[in-house]
Amino acid sequence: MRNKKVLFIVQAAMVAAIYVVVTMFVSVFQLASGAIQVRLSEALTVLPYFTPAAVPGLAVGCLLANFLTGAALPDVIFGSLATLLGAVGTYLLRRHKRLCTLPPVAANVLIIPFVLRYAYGLVIEYHGADVSIPFYMLTVGAGEIICCCILGTILINALAKVRNVIFVSQEKKKAV
Repeated sequence: MRNKKVLFIVQAAMVAAIYVVVTMFVSVFQLASGAIQVRLSEALTVLPYFTPAAVPGLAVGCLLANFLTGAALPDVIFGSLATLLGAVGTYLLRRHKRLCTLPPVAANVLIIPFVLRYAYGLVIEYHGADVSIPFYMLTVGAGEIICCCILGTILINALAKVRNVIFVSQEKKKAV
């Protein structure tokens, strides 16, 4: 029982560490945050397809990455919540390979535009009307589709070949 908990914690910590490193790398190119963002680390939100340990790993990784990149407090909180909700959705849809990339997109499209508008005060006006939220839904959604749906699907297919090596559970180790 203890080894199973240790394995879970180690897998979660590895996912969190990878999320932070990838986000920090991408933030150098100004792609990890802002109105138009392609946060490549969001591709990792497909990992709950393979292991439930990825759910807390992604949440902690996003929390740390947001904090370390100097995000506003509402972004740290609600951005991490969006990643957590997306990861939980992926885990719940893990039996549907094609659909499991969609929850992170939906969570981020519904939460992050409000963070951009109200936490950062980013306003987009068109003929005097505030169109910030719909605009950010489009831009954040496009970035999430690139990262989660396209790169996430590539990641799922690549990891599927080695899933029994990388995501081996304690029960499977005992059987081998």
